[in-house]
Amino acid sequence: MGAQQTQRRGLNDSITKFWSFAAPAYNQPCLQRWVYRPAQDEVVNTLRSRGSQRVADIACGTGILTDRIERELRPDEVYGVDMSDGMLAQARQRSDRVRWMKGPAEELPFADEFLDAVVTTSAFHFFDQPAALREFHRVLAPGGLVAVTTIGPRLPLQRLSADLRNPAHIPSPREMHTLFTDAGLTVADQHRVARPLWTQLLSDLITVGVKS
Repeated sequence: MGAQQTQRRGLNDSITKFWSFAAPAYNQPCLQRWVYRPAQDEVVNTLRSRGSQRVADIACGTGILTDRIERELRPDEVYGVDMSDGMLAQARQRSDRVRWMKGPAEELPFADEFLDAVVTTSAFHFFDQPAALREFHRVLAPGGLVAVTTIGPRLPLQRLSADLRNPAHIPSPREMHTLFTDAGLTVADQHRVARPLWTQLLSDLITVGVKS
């Protein structure tokens, strides 16, 4: 195992333990509305436009987005996947119509070509990014989509953490495009997420890719 992979795994273990403890705080309405909701709205709209019927939300947390997908879009099957027992416990209380599963983004509990959409919001910087996108490609049926949102400080502050060796690296738009292409995905859309003016110290990027 390489040094970077070891560092990333150690970080991810720490993050998982932290969110297992802090899961109740994650549901605070103000946090959800102003920090996470704008990107989640983009993902829901993307799925709606595609009519996706078998959807997995990776690093689903307490299941807020996953539950929205199930309630608003009514796909045939919805899965929420997370590494944190605390997060999943909260998610299971939220909905009994979603299939909640434990697992890492890099080793998803799905057969090849099982899904027609994989989404993840505000967690991609914690993944082994090339491995996760390869795994998303594996579990997608041909024509399926991947929608990834990343969140971070606006430039130039982002340059302070732009080291590619950083285990919580937030990729630039160009890096995201390359990561998708290298995983065998065709980038269909990439743009900044619209945010309320007073929250624009944060900047979300959504990248949507399609499996040929």
